Order: sequence, then C-alpha cells, then structure tokens
Amino acid sequence: MRNDSASLSWRERPRASGLNPDVQELIRNAVFEIIPLSSAAEAIDALPANSRVSVTASAAKGQTATLELAEELIRRGHRVTPHFSARLMRDRGQVKDLAEWTRDNGVATAFIIGGDTTEPGAYHDSHSFMRDLFEHPHGLSTVGVAAYPDGHPVIGEGVRRHTLSAKQELLAEASLRGYCSTQMCFDPARIIAWLKSERRNGLTLPVHLGIPGAVERARLLAIGTRLGVGQSLRYLRKHRRSMAKLLGSPTHDPTEMLEALSGQLVPLDICGLHIFTFNQVKTTAAWRQALLHD
Repeated sequence: MRNDSASLSWRERPRASGLNPDVQELIRNAVFEIIPLSSAAEAIDALPANSRVSVTASAAKGQTATLELAEELIRRGHRVTPHFSARLMRDRGQVKDLAEWTRDNGVATAFIIGGDTTEPGAYHDSHSFMRDLFEHPHGLSTVGVAAYPDGHPVIGEGVRRHTLSAKQELLAEASLRGYCSTQMCFDPARIIAWLKSERRNGLTLPVHLGIPGAVERARLLAIGTRLGVGQSLRYLRKHRRSMAKLLGSPTHDPTEMLEALSGQLVPLDICGLHIFTFNQVKTTAAWRQALLHD
C-alpha cells in the first residue's frame, strides 16, 4: 500500500500554530521505535537526520538482532536507545558482555523490559537483570522501564505496581536517571487516571507516552489486539467518533490524542514521546514534519 496520499494530507493541513507548546515539544523530541525486521532498512532510510530511535528486542529475533541494528543506526548518526530483554539473557556472562557493548558503542540510554519469551534463560524479570547489569561498568546514564496504563495481559495490577516501584528504587540506588515508557493506549482519560493513581502511590519517574504513529489502520488494529491492549480497543468501540476516524482513514493520526492530554503533560510529568511506528517511519515522519513545519 502506498502511503504518499496520507503524507500529502498532513502537509495540506498544517496545525503547528494551533498546537499546545508542550505537545509541540514532545513531537519535536519524539523517539521513533524500529523493529529488527526485513523492513527495518526502509524504515532507517526514512528517518529524519539525527533522530532519536528505539530498537526493540524480541524472542523471535533475539538480542543480537537489536544490537546489530543499533550499531547501524549509530553509524548513521542517530541517537539510539536499544531494548534489553531480561528473559533473552542466557547467563551472567552475557550480561557482562552487554555492559561492555554499551560502553564500547557509547550508548547512554537503554530501555529494559522483561520480555515475552516462554523459555527464559537466567532471568525471569527485568528487576533481577537490571541489578546484575548495574554491577558492571556499563556507561549508561539513563534507563527506561515499562509501564502499563492499560494493564498487562499476564501480570496482575498489584504485582505490576510493586515491580515498577522496585525498579524505581533500584535506579535511584544505582544513581541513574530513569523514566517509564507506557504501552500503546488509545484512551486519554485512562492514561490520566492511571498516572494520577501511580503518582499518589509514589511513582516519581518521568513518563514517556507510548503512542501509535501514523501507521496503516489495519496493522494498528491487528498489532494492538496481539499486544493485549484490549481496554483501549474497547474504548474505541464505545466511542464511535474515535473509531469512525480510525476506520475512515487508511492511516492513523495521533494528533487528537496528544491534544486531549495537553493540559496534563506538565502536572503529571509526561516529558517524552515514544512512537510505535511498526517500521512505517515514512508516514510517521511526514506527520511530524507537517505539525512542526520543519
């Protein structure tokens, strides 16, 4: 499917002058997420110069695929945040090698997740992996961890909250800057309610908002279902206007959701934007360019 028409539509209706300044700042400094798949080469070619890029890790491709793609992005002058998956680590020796890799490649920021492989190695969760990683000279200054305003398909709410608190404490003990990045969620009210509750319960980490980029709606709905964001998909079904917009266009437009959250960005310390591109960087970059008038 060609994406040129969607890109042109954003260029034909620039909105930067009407955007909240805090929203503009998020979009300007947004992180593009890339998946190590065959489509990654085309995605890299579509990135704006000197982009902030996050590279996922998956059981299917393994941790090495993430590192190789990160190295390519670094060679091209991008600022890279690789994902480290705890459950992909074979043993403590691999963790030591990973710390050496971050140092040798000048990687300052990493995003650490538990991962979804069903046959983990030495680590079943991200907290235990982080603890061992931080024992080695790693060169990192900032570490991101996952957060789930829409819930987690297999982790209960109480366990999830306790785990996030424990990782926050571990980051502080290691004297590292931290942040939590949210899973994809379509419901602004749910994000606000979740984060207000987390703040009341002691979460102090700044938040990077995870949103789908300007991607094909069919892929967005399919992947959203697979990732377990059922609450958000139910939100779209209840709010027919939002669903009509999503289904009435071949490509998703994230702008309305960001505008709905604009008044809460500063009060709730939402200071970053993580864009799930599903490797459709071309249309997402065009959406960003149109809004910023680059």
